[in-house]
Amino acid sequence: RRKLRSEVAAAFPTLSTEQLAELVPNKEELNVIKIHSHKGEAITVYMNHRNPILFEVEKVLYPTVYTLWVYPDLLPAFATWPPVLQKLAGGADLMLPGVVVPPSGLPQVQRGTLCAVTLLGNRAPVAVGVATMSTEEMLAAGMKGKGFAVLHTHLDHLWEYGDKSSPPTLAPLETTCAAEEGAGDEEGLQGKEPGSSCCPEPQQHVDIRDLSLKDRDTCAELGKEELPENRAAGAAEDGSTEEQQEAEDSRTPQEQMDALFNQCFFHALKCKVKKSDLPLLTSTFLGSHMVSCCPAGKQLDIKKSSYKKFSKFLQCMQHQRILQVKELSKGVESIVDVDWKHPDIKAFAVPEGFSSASAAQDSKSEDREQVYHAPEIIPLYGVSTKMIPLFQESGHRKGSVLSSSEVRNIIINYVKSNELVDETNKNFVKVNAILCDCLLDKSEQDEISHLKWDELLSRCLERLQPLHQVTFSGQEPVVRKGNIEPIDISIAQRSSNKKVTIIKNLELYGLDPQCVANTLQQKVQASATISPAPGAKDRVQVQIQGNQIHHLAKMLLEEYQLPRKNIQGLEKAPKLGRKK
Repeated sequence: RRKLRSEVAAAFPTLSTEQLAELVPNKEELNVIKIHSHKGEAITVYMNHRNPILFEVEKVLYPTVYTLWVYPDLLPAFATWPPVLQKLAGGADLMLPGVVVPPSGLPQVQRGTLCAVTLLGNRAPVAVGVATMSTEEMLAAGMKGKGFAVLHTHLDHLWEYGDKSSPPTLAPLETTCAAEEGAGDEEGLQGKEPGSSCCPEPQQHVDIRDLSLKDRDTCAELGKEELPENRAAGAAEDGSTEEQQEAEDSRTPQEQMDALFNQCFFHALKCKVKKSDLPLLTSTFLGSHMVSCCPAGKQLDIKKSSYKKFSKFLQCMQHQRILQVKELSKGVESIVDVDWKHPDIKAFAVPEGFSSASAAQDSKSEDREQVYHAPEIIPLYGVSTKMIPLFQESGHRKGSVLSSSEVRNIIINYVKSNELVDETNKNFVKVNAILCDCLLDKSEQDEISHLKWDELLSRCLERLQPLHQVTFSGQEPVVRKGNIEPIDISIAQRSSNKKVTIIKNLELYGLDPQCVANTLQQKVQASATISPAPGAKDRVQVQIQGNQIHHLAKMLLEEYQLPRKNIQGLEKAPKLGRKK
């Protein structure tokens, strides 16, 4: 604790002795936790009063927003517009067109200086970042390009470790307000009331749409004399189309891919996905909806983005409360809810060239079935506690995952290395003490001294922990415990002797239950519904009127190319016969 206090004092020399003792107390509980970022960086987080106060990356200390709310003047602060916060929380860095330049000028910083980011009208920081250039370089660049590499923001995962409180309302310093007011008086614009300024009342949150044209000009960010209200949010981030284009040119390939994913994400939600499509498999959303929204000449590649995995990208959007993702079955995620009233979705403008073309394409593709590729399912085996002695010679431990061919090779090598092949009949293997303990029941241990090769291997596979690997098209393989459950088809009888066909476990094979229900409904012209599957948490079942197993079998086996062994209940199909 003493070492931490000295490190904090060295990192933040503006803190007084009293403030230092308050931040890193002597007697109060101080917890340390280790976490990893999505890039794999090890991060040490210091917790006090259940809130993270500091975090350390590569032996460099940084304050959290919780600390900056108590000491708002700890770091040089740069203001931005309120709508930009959602972008920063989503993983974006702060571009210079989004930085508000006050009449008093920007704080003087050097490249690599740790800075705070505030929202216009509130001195409470909402982000922590490192300046990518000095103040002189920012001004020399015409306030274009990337200004700050953002490390931590309000609403991110680190903030969620605390009490999830909102930033306090801290009025801007009086000197800043006076300077802005004086600058406003000198400009002599019409409509300015005496005593008004850029600064809000202390207990008031400022919304960008409430700022008058006079205020926007005073803050000297937009660089235009007039700005329509409906473009306020866009101007907050880029100022003008020209600035946006130059900012894009200065971005790294990773930042450009992040921006492309954001564009296709909002485009797909606004134009492609309907409420009736939910729940929607995340793989379907990416492969069928987002890809179709990708501009010509560009290609979505999650590996080239900062997210690396599509699930991480969706988690980020979920934290912004744009949508909700749930794992309806183990290892298979689906979008279950979308907030179409979210400001980011409403504010998104469909890129030019997509409006008419995509609308015509949508009308054709809505009735078309989604392209489905059956997953590759491979049985695997895990080394159990009882089987450790048999596998430890080959360097495997408990929990090691092996394929059937690997198990076979290990057993063959073990038998040969221990000279257990029967000399008189090479089809048999002598049972030594390890094979006896691992493969024989207690009642068999005194009776069996030799085993055939095939029986030896089958007994070994039976005593290993069953696993299976599922690989969906375009996704990384997923290993799950146990054997994969088959698609279960059953017939139930309802009132008035009516029969219904019930289909379960479609999600395990990457099939969208709603899509299957819609396709079946069109094929057989019968009512189909989706309902929670009893006894299976967060899983749904499809129910369609009548015994439709013939149509279902044709769809699953021929159209979807699923193996027959993974479908249970096909024998319950009605027998076809001539009607008398």
